[in-house]
Amino acid sequence: MASDAKSALRSRIAVRLEAASGALASTTAELLLIPCCEGEPTLPGDAKPLSKPLAALLTDRRERGEFTGKANQLSLAEPHGVISAKRLLLVGLGKRSAVTAETIRQAMGKAAGQIKTLGVTHLATPLFGPGLGKLTPAAAAQAQAEGLLLGLYDFNLYKTETKPPVKSLTRATWVVSDKRLLPIVQGSLKWASIVSDAAMLARDLGNHPSNVATPSKIAELAKALAAELKLRCTIMERAEMERLGMWALVGVARGSQEPPKLIMLEYKGGRAGEPPIALVGKTITFDTGGISIKPSENMEQMKDDMSGGAAVLAAIQAAARLKLPVNVIGFLPATENMPSGTAQKPGDIVKTLSGLTIEVINTDAEGRLILADALTYAARFKPKWLVDIATLTGACGVALGKHAIGLIGTAPKLVAALKEAGEVTGERTWEMPLWEPYYDQIKSYVADVQNVGGRYGGVITAGAFLSKFVGKTPWAHLDIASTAWIDEPRPYTPKGVTGVGVRLLIEFLSRQRSGATKSRRGGRTTRASR
Repeated sequence: MASDAKSALRSRIAVRLEAASGALASTTAELLLIPCCEGEPTLPGDAKPLSKPLAALLTDRRERGEFTGKANQLSLAEPHGVISAKRLLLVGLGKRSAVTAETIRQAMGKAAGQIKTLGVTHLATPLFGPGLGKLTPAAAAQAQAEGLLLGLYDFNLYKTETKPPVKSLTRATWVVSDKRLLPIVQGSLKWASIVSDAAMLARDLGNHPSNVATPSKIAELAKALAAELKLRCTIMERAEMERLGMWALVGVARGSQEPPKLIMLEYKGGRAGEPPIALVGKTITFDTGGISIKPSENMEQMKDDMSGGAAVLAAIQAAARLKLPVNVIGFLPATENMPSGTAQKPGDIVKTLSGLTIEVINTDAEGRLILADALTYAARFKPKWLVDIATLTGACGVALGKHAIGLIGTAPKLVAALKEAGEVTGERTWEMPLWEPYYDQIKSYVADVQNVGGRYGGVITAGAFLSKFVGKTPWAHLDIASTAWIDEPRPYTPKGVTGVGVRLLIEFLSRQRSGATKSRRGGRTTRASR
């Protein structure tokens, strides 16, 4: 049953990534990807030897204004025997001085979108990054591979109309001129494949409809991953939650016929007895708002309200596959939020696992209720750091738009580590204050705290609420409500669920160096074996 759930809830992009030495001009791949910088007649990095044979082609495209090398600009061309590859795809990186890992991810994602339409099975490419910005070969290869794989992602499992078969990409070769770089590049390609697969798992889970991705099915998937990767998986049922006193979590589940689950997944890659890092992900598999029901417009998107839990599950999968030297425990409080005759109501008061009581002012502020009990429970494991990630507030989109994750925390070092991981992965965060006056907004006249703080400062008052349930544990909160879903595709992210937070969490975990050999690669600390 567990293996069936695993195959049903996810899809894979089967592209073999490989590094090889040789000359680009002699590659026999069906398609050769060539990077170009804006305003430069010479191609960068390992593509430089092609500058002369392709000079006429590049000059012609520039003079016509068809291709100038601007960021994410593409131009498909026939080499006409000048080189061995059948077709060329020119990829713009913009100004040389502005190239970053995110520039490369976006360029490759844009290229992947066109590759999907070409029926190409094998492509070759040089490294896009060395000599540009401050990127190392390792960082450049990782960014390039992530952009390609994430850009190839499509969620079409439920489409039944037949279309003419289109061949898919199955092999991508990085042609490296310096043989000494082969193991470094190959290591980064493997790393990127695992990270991208995790991000796509989170996308899959969020994109599935809620009648498929139920709390029970997610629990089965967690069990399947545990069996595959030798993790410890524990599923807490409703009766145990009630026995422990998790009435905030159980209260949200009262309106649904789907049984709630508290899913725990543990990976032990650090030293025995070392405090773990605890990750808690909001896993509302569908959110109607409960009795405080949402407007019907766009409610179908509320299948993505479990994106925080999906990110935690996926990050632990990647940590295990990458053999990161850290102990991690993930907690997924999973339930639906539905209206019914048994659903909790505005004005209800619930007692939490911590002992604090909550007045439920708005049943659509349910995420913080389930997180209250999950955070308290996670803190009992005495983690070094406690991080929650949640599609928590619409106010986050009002404050930060669709491009930044809201960040709040009580531990400066933890907040700084998450910020840095966000910058490296392109999943950027913006810190909000957690000042004492904000706590006044969540005071209740009839209970210890109320679950909403009014119209103003909604991201912060939600964070202030959560902070009451972590005790003295160093804690940080990531609000991904405005970044978990997009209506317009981006270079390496199609419309729908983005999988945001997965790569940030993996990067954050990879920097925890306990029991590992330290090495600096591309401005980052990773295992030397990477």
